[in-house]
This record gives sequence, C-alpha cells and structure tokens, in this order.
Amino acid sequence: MTKNEIKIFSPATVANVSCGYDVLGFCLDTIGDEMIVRKTEKKGIFITKIEGYKLPFEAKKNVAGVSALAMLADAQPNCGFEIEIYKKIKPGSGIGSSSASACGSVFAINELLGRPYNKTQVTDFAMKGEALASGSEHADNLAPGIFGGFTLVKSTSPLEVLQLPTPKDMYATIIHPQIEIKTSDARAILPKEFPLTDAITQWANVGSFVHALHTNDYDLLKRALHDVIVEPHRSRLIPHFAEVKSAALIHGALGAGISGAGPSIFTLSKGIENAKSVERAMRDVYSSTTIAFETYVSRINTGGIKIL
Repeated sequence: MTKNEIKIFSPATVANVSCGYDVLGFCLDTIGDEMIVRKTEKKGIFITKIEGYKLPFEAKKNVAGVSALAMLADAQPNCGFEIEIYKKIKPGSGIGSSSASACGSVFAINELLGRPYNKTQVTDFAMKGEALASGSEHADNLAPGIFGGFTLVKSTSPLEVLQLPTPKDMYATIIHPQIEIKTSDARAILPKEFPLTDAITQWANVGSFVHALHTNDYDLLKRALHDVIVEPHRSRLIPHFAEVKSAALIHGALGAGISGAGPSIFTLSKGIENAKSVERAMRDVYSSTTIAFETYVSRINTGGIKIL
C-alpha cells in the first residue's frame, strides 16, 4: 500500500569539519527540522505551512520547494505535493538550516513515490535547493543529512558521495552565538589563492582525518582537525572564536572549528562526559559577553533523516 503522507525529522549538520572545506560533513542527532509532506491531486509543489522562522511560501523562492521542483521535473509523477515545514534550525546558524529544508522535501517525496531514486540522486536534487541559499551547488551539508554519519563529497559533477565510518564513542558539542553570518559573505571573505605549503598541510590533514575515522584513532583525529585555509579568515567574523576554541581544547575536545559558514562553533570529543565538559567551558566564555547563545551536545547521527 502506498502512503499519501509522511512526517520526517531532517537533522542539522556540520560542514567542512575544519580540514575538509566543501567536502567533509557530519550529521547531528538532537537538532533538526520536522516536515510533513503529502500527495495532492493537483500537480506541483505547494508549501502550506511554515512555523518557527519567516521563510517564503512560494516554492521557487524556498530551498525545500526548489529541490522538490527539481525532483518533480525529473520524476513527472501524476500528482503534486503539499509541504509543511516546522523550522527548528535557525537560518544562518551554520549548522545546515537550508540543507535540512532542501534534503527533507526530496527525501520525503522520494519515499512517497516508492523510492525511485538512490541516496546520491536524492542529494543531487537537494543541491538545487541549497544553491538558492548559498549561491553555488555544494553537498557538504546535504550528504551527511541523507547518508548519515560522516561523509566526504568526492565530486559534485558528477555527484559522488563517500560514506565514512563513525568512531563509536564520538560526540559533538555546538555553540551557536545568536548573530547571523550569510554563507555568501563567508565565502566572499576567502582569498582566491593560497600558498602551496598551506594546501599541502590541508590535504595531509584531510587524508589523516579520513584514515583516523577508519581506524578509530582518536589521537590522529586530534592532530588532523586543523584548518590552515579557511579558519584564519572566517574566524574574524565570529566574536570570541579564539577563546572558545582554546577553552574547548583545554577541557578535553579533540578539535574545534567553525561549523559551516559560522557563526556556530563545533567541537568533537571522545565520550559524553568530555563533550559535556567542553559545553560548560564554551558556555563560560560566552556567559561573560552580551551575546545571546545556545549550546547542544549530540551523538553523531549515523542514520540521517528519519521517518517519524
């Protein structure tokens, strides 16, 4: 029996993961949007409800609508879809707010159509929506949402996503200062050229990080979580970044860096106790400022989007 309605949880994600700008990402468990998608006799995409944040209802102007329209153009189903968005991830937070929308709609529609598309194809449609938000097609936030766990985007044209293993005791701690950084602005601040020595350091770190995931090597992971390309420039946009990073490392984090385009800062830790200790240390830094903030501790979500 085919379903006519589905409710899903579309999780927040962390992209770049320090050393892997535009290619690495991982999926969070405790933060995410909810969506209800249902079939309609009338063809097309209709966004009927948005709660949480002000976003456009017009499908062509909403990332969830754009990715859904791309899937419909290919699938040509004899129906349309209504989408309700319950937005829990703040837009511009740096933990994949737009990608949760872009992924959620196409994941749900794919399920309602009987799964004609594989995960890579679903991610490809989601990229069309993500491009509306960031100005370019990239999948570092989308892939972990759809595949779960850690992912590496081998290429975007054609799209190839590698699912990486998740060390079993890995936790993420996120601090989200309530300031907004637009992805397009965060991309614009980056220089167009980098010294070769920095490039070599960076790709050695990416290779080491991937190897560390495969071998459960937390010490190597710690040494690999360094970004010499993006962080030196983007960290200027985030108040108290250096103090937060330093406090996190002192209190047991394996590494800390900018989540996506920021302003959120992520850390990875071995074990829930370390992750909570890091959370307290990060909170202490921001508690002495006038900036409002939120923190989250999350296990790495190895399943990705889930049906509720």
